Amino acid sequence: MRDIEFHNREKEIKEIRAILDRRPTLITFIYGPINSGKTELINHVIEELPEEYVVFYINLRTKLLASYDDFIESLFEMEMETDGASRKRKETLAELVSSVTKVAGIPINKEFLDYVFKDNKPKNAFSYIIKLFEEVRARGKQPVLVLDELQKIGDVKVNGFLIYELFNFFIDLTKEKHLAHVFVATSDSLFLERVYNEAMLSGRCRYLLVDDFDGATTAAFLGGYGCTDDETALAWEYCGGKPVCLVELINQKLGGGVVKEKCEDIFKVRVSQLRDLLDLLGYVTPQVLLAGTEYLVERENVVEILKDFVDRDVVSFEGYRPEKHFMVKKNILFLDPKEGTVRPQSRLDLLAVREVIAGV
Repeated sequence: MRDIEFHNREKEIKEIRAILDRRPTLITFIYGPINSGKTELINHVIEELPEEYVVFYINLRTKLLASYDDFIESLFEMEMETDGASRKRKETLAELVSSVTKVAGIPINKEFLDYVFKDNKPKNAFSYIIKLFEEVRARGKQPVLVLDELQKIGDVKVNGFLIYELFNFFIDLTKEKHLAHVFVATSDSLFLERVYNEAMLSGRCRYLLVDDFDGATTAAFLGGYGCTDDETALAWEYCGGKPVCLVELINQKLGGGVVKEKCEDIFKVRVSQLRDLLDLLGYVTPQVLLAGTEYLVERENVVEILKDFVDRDVVSFEGYRPEKHFMVKKNILFLDPKEGTVRPQSRLDLLAVREVIAGV
């Protein structure tokens, strides 16, 4: 089976490398619609970095984070060093750092871990990480901390929400100490809206949008796998530049299937899902939490929002706020807090919305 290779993110890569080439000063939030390739971009950049960068990459996507202990355990990796047939603990920070190049977590031993969990205080973990990063810097290397899907800790509390403690720590690492670059990736645009409007982060962070491919990039990507002009036009019509959707079509092509049939199939599925949701809203009235208050999600308001996309691709986030939050949560709409707008998560979602609304 032929692998689908990473494709043309030169603009985003250049922007990230420019950040890494400067002294750490700001937190960088990497955001975008679901399945737009954020994690793949991050991993590609990490793989291509020169040896003077030491990356601590933590992906929280599959982690169950119900408590502070869960979060701390997701950050750290117990480190042992192999000595022939025996294994012994690495006892000092210098030993922990000595064999590190690019790692999936923050190395730690049993003694340091006991300190981190002592008194259930985030500052213990943060103090350890700072000391470890200082050791990395002392060895002439630049630490880079990457947390993917950070929204998973949004509701974890330790004397208040853990997320606020963490943001303060990120500010300390970047703007105050200039010790480490910090990248936070998320596909949860409601979480990002919460972050974007957080006063404590004003002037302390930047936002990098990783969007679906544009038309030219989509054509080049599909052309690399033998798609014809007609197949490329179909792909763009149904999927736009959504990478995960394009990969499905490429696999269909490479497997000897018909691209048009796959386009029609995924479209039917999305239309069915959206119709089912509207039907469900005829029986139940969900609630969403906005600024600590619960609001009802009304079906007629959802329909009015979807009608706005009949002749537009993007609309304002203002108005029908509970229903828009609901649709974003359901991954039908994508919220861009920088622009104050919402739009369907993909070209496929936009077409499905228009098909469903035509029959309402």
